Amino acid sequence: MSSTGGYDRHITIFSPEGRLYQVEYAFKAIRLAGVTTIGVRGSDSVCVVTQKKVTDKLIVPSTVTSMFRITNTIGCCLTGRRSDMLLIVQRLRHVAQEFEFKYGFVIPVSYLSQRIGDLSQLRTQYAFQRPAALSIVLFGIDEEYGPQLFRCDPAGYQVGYKALCTGQKEQEGTNSLEKKIKQKSDLTTKETIELAISTLQRVLNTDFKPDEIEVSLVTTENPKFKVLQDLEVEEILNEIAENEF
Repeated sequence: MSSTGGYDRHITIFSPEGRLYQVEYAFKAIRLAGVTTIGVRGSDSVCVVTQKKVTDKLIVPSTVTSMFRITNTIGCCLTGRRSDMLLIVQRLRHVAQEFEFKYGFVIPVSYLSQRIGDLSQLRTQYAFQRPAALSIVLFGIDEEYGPQLFRCDPAGYQVGYKALCTGQKEQEGTNSLEKKIKQKSDLTTKETIELAISTLQRVLNTDFKPDEIEVSLVTTENPKFKVLQDLEVEEILNEIAENEF
């Protein structure tokens, strides 16, 4: 019998300490994916940056992504087990399309996050399912509340953020963002992008090439979900490098 007393054999059984080991293993699987994601919400924009890892030299890099368009104005970044991503993306798109068909307007980011959180939580209650080993970051521009940034974890807990870090270096990134946001939370679009990228570089202690990260952006001026091209990312990386000297 394992050190957990066999309580990790079924997802629906609590240990005597009140723990669900299978859910905890899902969190561990996210960290073991070796990818870190940073999200920052500015006064008029949201920027999400994540590492782009191509595991084989024969793979076409453009086919590897963690950024997905859910609607024209809502983006999603998934961090964790890559084989679980398609299922979550399909579910998010289905919920968003069903809402728009029923009510005639685009689903709010907060409600989409709540719905996927509810569905994720249900997966912790049935023995024939398992949690998706993914941290789900949703972002977009709300007509009433402006820039929105939410995260949902494998247990179904979802909440809005001013800035967030998830993945392998979650704690280090969170500590760095807390200091930066405390100094200044009213960020312009340019400051938002630079803070997200520079924080990722700082916690990983590396200088990125444009093809090693994915940068997505939504702004109040242009609320459509956009993934920046390599040339745009290179310009930003050069500006960050110049500002450091």
